[in-house]
Amino acid sequence: MTTEIVQENAFDGGSYCDFNGTAAKAIAGKDILLAIFNADGTKLLAVSGQKGLTINRSADSIEVTSKDIKGGWKAKIAGMKEWSIDNDGLYVPSDETHTLLGNAFENNEPVCIKVVDNKQKKSLFGGLAIITSYNVEAPFDDAMTYSISLEGNGALVDLFQATDTETMPEA
Repeated sequence: MTTEIVQENAFDGGSYCDFNGTAAKAIAGKDILLAIFNADGTKLLAVSGQKGLTINRSADSIEVTSKDIKGGWKAKIAGMKEWSIDNDGLYVPSDETHTLLGNAFENNEPVCIKVVDNKQKKSLFGGLAIITSYNVEAPFDDAMTYSISLEGNGALVDLFQATDTETMPEA
């Protein structure tokens, strides 16, 4: 009976500490990392110096309008899908990840990427990508930075529900 009373009155009945609310379950962007596997796939490494990460997903639209569609509206269906990732941050040229990315870019080789929630140690997305741009900026009054764009080669696999993909990046 004591246990029931504690549970009912836990956090003052939840009147102001709602641990089940959306905000309590939101993921902080600072915890999300882009990682790449080394050339033989034995090591997963977080890209060093990360500050920003954008995952882009889109689908072509195919117009299927015909003369018998009423009201003069176009009709469309979804076509082929694609994905890309834009990542930027502080450039650390001696870091293994930037060496791997630089070599892949120079040799036109794909990279196997994985996006992870580093705080929860949870895999989010993974896929094979090509590097379409890898820029380095060295302004007079700021730190040296990089920006990289990756375009997907095949599907961007949603790993959030997967149970056998929990390899996390090395520090």
